[in-house]
Formats: sequence, C-alpha cells, structure tokens
Amino acid sequence: MPERIMYVHLKTGYNTDRGPAWITRLRFSKSWQTCYFRGRTLERYSGFDSNFYDVDTGEEFWISGPKRDRTDARYSSQQPEVDEDVRAEYEAFLSGAPLPGREKG
Repeated sequence: MPERIMYVHLKTGYNTDRGPAWITRLRFSKSWQTCYFRGRTLERYSGFDSNFYDVDTGEEFWISGPKRDRTDARYSSQQPEVDEDVRAEYEAFLSGAPLPGREKG
C-alpha cells in the first residue's frame, strides 16, 4: 500500500479548526479512496469541511499534504502534533527536501 506523510485534522465535535491535528504517516488503498490511520479506516468523502470520514464512528477529518509554511489549519494557527516516526522526514521537508513518495511532485 502506498504511504504518505500527511496532515490529518479531526473536524467532528470541535469548532472550526480547533480539533486535534497530526502530521503522521497514512497508508492508502490502491484507489486512494481509503486510508488507514492509527487503527482507523477512513473513506473519501465530500463534506462541508472534511474530505474523509471514519467508517466505524462517522467522525469527519480533513486530510491533506503538509505545507512548508506550516499553515495547514485553514482558520487557526494551531500547530499539529508530529508523530515521532515521521519527525526527521517532516523536518527535512520543512527545510526544502521532498516528502518520501513525492520526489517527483
């Protein structure tokens, strides 16, 4: 399964951009319609402020590639928690290196 370091933001149950957020590694299905995150299965979805939902709980998430300028949250300056297993790759990305799997764009 393809893996990507992504920005993940929980939307359900929180005011705009106030939920917890992470820079973490996701595994994606071959079709990129399903991803796996911390034991959850998330399906692609077109919601008001979300693009994936948890198939078990219905919770909605915003998932996107991280931004070098660290403005991942659209309406707040809240910084995401960075998982330890991606920290070195993420910090290299912030310094200008491509993310693993995204060397060609």
